[in-house]
Amino acid sequence: MTPGKLYLVPAPLDFGCDVQASLQDALPLGTLQTAAGITHWICENAKSARAYLKRIDTVAPLAAPLQAQQIQELPREVHKKGDHAGQFDAKPLLKAALEGHDIGLLSEAGMPAVADPGSSVARAAHDLGITVVPLTGPVSLLLALAASGLNGQNFAFVGYLPQDADARNQRIRELETLALRTGQTQLFIETPYRNTAMLQALTQTLQQNTRLSVARGLTLPTASVRSDTVKAWRANTIAVDERLPAVFAIGR
Repeated sequence: MTPGKLYLVPAPLDFGCDVQASLQDALPLGTLQTAAGITHWICENAKSARAYLKRIDTVAPLAAPLQAQQIQELPREVHKKGDHAGQFDAKPLLKAALEGHDIGLLSEAGMPAVADPGSSVARAAHDLGITVVPLTGPVSLLLALAASGLNGQNFAFVGYLPQDADARNQRIRELETLALRTGQTQLFIETPYRNTAMLQALTQTLQQNTRLSVARGLTLPTASVRSDTVKAWRANTIAVDERLPAVFAIGR
């Protein structure tokens, strides 16, 4: 039997936001049509996966009713600890693909396995000889980088910074040193309700000539990107919406 394929299905970047993005503006029609034809899923949360499938159905009719969609959740420990280090065996989740069914991999927002769980599933698919197909859709990190004016030839995504204030400030200084020495843009994210604390830490800790970019609510009607020197940020600090996801970047 020919195995099915594993499709990495991007989601809009409006998860947890008050306003939803237009699905047809955020994702290509081809991506939505491919997703509509899938009936087996691996996701972070079944409830939000069904909500997304319901939105897709308004654009491209689903191949099976919501109640008939086969949805598996990644284990909770994968969410908490991540699955990028090769410690989680996702092969059992791909049983349907070995039986000939295509499977869609979903994250809550953006591209699965990029700043989100899912890499273990893609890795397991490769190990099992299952074709992995990434579909086109929004990736907040690349959108933020492109809009920042910072170095897009040499960059790194470093995930979340420490929550402890002293450890966070030390990490900020380490990333700044690396960015200024090598020219490598440093990208990171934070839980939206800690956006204000993160921005304050950055403007207080970074050197005044370092450039800081903050991209918020990308692809939403209220999206904004500001990229400026820390000196300018200090002179004109703005409030950040603690309901909108943000991508922070520092560089030369």
